[in-house]
Amino acid sequence: MTAKFPALLALFLGVATALNAQDPGVREYPSRPDAAAQANAAAAATSPQVGKSAAVLTTMDVLDDTQIIETGDVISLRVVEDQGRREPIQLRVGATGQINAPHIGLVLAVGRTCKQLATEIKKRLEANYYNSATVIVAIDLKGEDNPAERLRISGYDIALFTVFGQVLRQGQHELPFNEDITISQAILRAGGFAQFADTRRVKIVRNTPQGHKTILVNMHDIMQRGRMQYDLYLRENDVIIVDEKKVNF
Repeated sequence: MTAKFPALLALFLGVATALNAQDPGVREYPSRPDAAAQANAAAAATSPQVGKSAAVLTTMDVLDDTQIIETGDVISLRVVEDQGRREPIQLRVGATGQINAPHIGLVLAVGRTCKQLATEIKKRLEANYYNSATVIVAIDLKGEDNPAERLRISGYDIALFTVFGQVLRQGQHELPFNEDITISQAILRAGGFAQFADTRRVKIVRNTPQGHKTILVNMHDIMQRGRMQYDLYLRENDVIIVDEKKVNF
């Protein structure tokens, strides 16, 4: 009898456990943290996509409209309808607070959110280039998170080129740190040629170890005849001079 008692006790406990498992009164329900996590995930799926890259977003409805763009920030920008460039471009917001947006040139970025900047670029694109434009903008890196960029900005260590003469916007322009700019692109960023520009003899004055060097460029051949092999890349501190066309009477 004594030897059988442990076995009977074990059998009784097993039966009791099985009955408890089937009893609705002791059923285990999902904990509240799991439900909260599901609610948070659902909210995240419909909330603005803060920190998402412009490469993965496809609609302007989810662009961040809370974080303000500041000097030194690195942003990515993509025009969905631009078939020639499917990947976003990265642009640093320089000391002027502007960026060079595709097709339209300088746009003020500082003080705007990604959604506000995208809306402004969309408006300007639709005025001249597209019937409908979808512009995706995202902040890839805040200037405050990048000590090297913060140092460059605070010390005004900005690469520049200068355009003088027969263009619509003379003066200094920022040379982007992450893309190459040709002389034709520089002219476009200066607003294009003025009416009486001599497009066949545009000068680039460049500082070299041997001193200043002047390069003559026939922009008419480049921009009208498509001879892109002569479209030189600019260097920091290049000066472009567009003389007035000489008219013989």
